[in-house]
Amino acid sequence: MTDENGTLRLLYPQWQGGIISHWMPDIPPEDAARGYYLGARILDMLAPAATGETVEVPVSLDYDRRTENGICSYRTILRQTAEALAIVRDRDPERIVTLGGECSVSVVPFTYLAAKYPDDVAVVWIDAHPDITLPYDEYAGYHAMALTACLGMGDKAITDMLPGKFDASKVLIVGLRSWDPGMRERQERLGIEGLSPEETRNDCGSVLEWLKETGARKVVVHLDLDVLDPAEIIAGVGVEPGGMKIDETATLIRDIAARYDMVGLTVAEPMPRTAIKLRDMLAKLPLLGDSNRRRD
Repeated sequence: MTDENGTLRLLYPQWQGGIISHWMPDIPPEDAARGYYLGARILDMLAPAATGETVEVPVSLDYDRRTENGICSYRTILRQTAEALAIVRDRDPERIVTLGGECSVSVVPFTYLAAKYPDDVAVVWIDAHPDITLPYDEYAGYHAMALTACLGMGDKAITDMLPGKFDASKVLIVGLRSWDPGMRERQERLGIEGLSPEETRNDCGSVLEWLKETGARKVVVHLDLDVLDPAEIIAGVGVEPGGMKIDETATLIRDIAARYDMVGLTVAEPMPRTAIKLRDMLAKLPLLGDSNRRRD
């Protein structure tokens, strides 16, 4: 069920879209890969209590990292996309709050909302990276294909499944400061506007002006925690310097919600490094971890 405002909270701990263990050599590769799964649960624990039901998308913990059709863990992602869609369609919410999981957790709720409110939704994608790669690019992680999937681009089996899509003219990337090779040029070809952290520092006027120009009355906001300045907090995998501050990020999202009907909000890419290490340590302690129990 949704709450009295028609809002569904979707706990979507999908981790398979990230290929990130090489960025965290101090954590065992499988633990690093599944870190988003734990991160989603921590976000759900930390977030204010939902007034309606929180529905969890079933996510496999099997470590199957085969690349097919240019996407790592392709079959698992395809199956979990279908399961997330079934949940959303069954509830038919007016608004969706998604707690992830890596960035691709926005694809299902955002494209559902695009179909529900045709041509009336703008996307504010708050992220250090543009997330516009495609299958068979050098990087096979689906989380970097999240925004292009929302535009209806990418693997045909996935895009045919999605209920809607956005036009690039109604997408703005905020906090952008890092591009993989060729991605800056692709962003320009697609016509996606972007703002650096400096361009929104202490003033969200440029974002609000862009929203006004789209003519949309509704907004979906994607917040990748790697947009935050690592000098203040390291909450995601990425540690690109010069990011957005916590307070200014929260203020930006509140200001958008005060002026537009925010029908979707995603918080994605939490990577709880310390929690992973503590969990692994606890598993090694006598009586807590069954593998350490003496067997005579």
